[in-house]
Amino acid sequence: MNKNKVISSLIWKFLEKSGTQGIQFVLQIILARLLLPDDYGVVAIVTVFITIANVFIQSGFNTALIQKKQVDDLDYSSVFYLSLTVALILYILLFFLSPLIAKFYNKEILINVIRILSLTLFLGAINSIQSAVISRSLSFKKYFYGSLTSVIISGIIGIFLAYLNYGVWALVFQQLLNMFLFTIILWFTVKWRPKLIISFKRLKTLFSYGWKLLCSSLIDTVYRNIYDLIIGKVYNSSTLAYYNRGKQFPNIIAINIDGTISTVMLPTLSIKQDNKKDLKKMVRRSIVTSSFFLFPMMIGLIVTADSIVSILLTDRWINCIPFIQILSISYALWPIHTANLQAINAIGRSDIYLKLEIIKKIFGIFVLLITVKFGVYIMAIGQAFTSITSTFINAYPNKKLLNYSYFEQIKDILPSLVISILMGVIVYFVKFLALSKILILLLQIILGIIIYFSFAKIFNFECFNYLLNNINYRRR
Repeated sequence: MNKNKVISSLIWKFLEKSGTQGIQFVLQIILARLLLPDDYGVVAIVTVFITIANVFIQSGFNTALIQKKQVDDLDYSSVFYLSLTVALILYILLFFLSPLIAKFYNKEILINVIRILSLTLFLGAINSIQSAVISRSLSFKKYFYGSLTSVIISGIIGIFLAYLNYGVWALVFQQLLNMFLFTIILWFTVKWRPKLIISFKRLKTLFSYGWKLLCSSLIDTVYRNIYDLIIGKVYNSSTLAYYNRGKQFPNIIAINIDGTISTVMLPTLSIKQDNKKDLKKMVRRSIVTSSFFLFPMMIGLIVTADSIVSILLTDRWINCIPFIQILSISYALWPIHTANLQAINAIGRSDIYLKLEIIKKIFGIFVLLITVKFGVYIMAIGQAFTSITSTFINAYPNKKLLNYSYFEQIKDILPSLVISILMGVIVYFVKFLALSKILILLLQIILGIIIYFSFAKIFNFECFNYLLNNINYRRR
């Protein structure tokens, strides 16, 4: 492990994330023009149940494999067979529960959609091990090719089916094909193959670390998706589609920026888990760098949301604009959340991780119960408020573990936040010019980039100089 390896991994992971998400974003825009919001609402409901089921397959043991100092084929194979077994049990469970779920939401089509999309559980069991192998070796270049290829092929076929008026089934087949192609490509690019060996002793060792992460991930996943379940039931699938579409915009940006760094962080931090001083430096660098990119993008998204939706999705999706603006606040704080949590995971304190998740989710459910009767927009505001509060909860343990205090963390992100807000205020007034929406949006984006990086240069931001130095270093 060295600086070049880490930087190279970050680059490939960012290319994979941004490339995949960028293509998916374009494909979803095309599909949104061909399909109705109700079609997206149906798939969104089913996705909640599959996402929760996937936690039992892909969380806990996967992270334990990455965090463990020494891993061999016995570890990989044992987890592989356990994951397939769990996938089978969960598939059977969802298969027979699908009529009850369909009855609860009064949508008979959910029965077959659940039974078909749940097949992705088996694919998730396979590529969870492939992901662990790639993460441990920081070979994210393989992810790049696999993700891009599967997204492009499945997306084109999904659009073709939508054009032929297959409706919700265009989305179902697109998701299933995407997962299938991705797993197949990784099967040929990742050298690991399961062996006919299993050790319950190894599973027990991995479980001692992984079960807390599994519980934490389950709590977090259920909480994050409970909004979808409640909105889909209390309101309707179209409202759920607006909420999900509004969430998609900030989510794409956050995954590309913060998700890239956090994915590479865990295996990197795990290597440094015994050196708290180096660990703090790396966590700090992650927070500062993520915030430097994420804050201006989220502020920019808040300011330009109405133009983006009108141009890309048409006025049929205008109801998702408030969700974009509100949830952008929540996603802007991801760098602090993930960096602090990954540090806790890296030093093996999954017990603390679990306690944090329980505290945050109890508070989050309390806020949800208060806001649900006031409408979906108030629910979204409550979600943003919960995210702000959770930032302080996640940072608390590292005050002791890494000597990284609240004050230090706020001090690290404050410069990027301040100039992002200033940039947003200036860019906002561009919308009042007598120009077309497309010209206004282009002018806002160009002006925002110029203003933000000019401020960073004028005020001599350490992060800005650090990035420039690394770019120059890579060119040599």
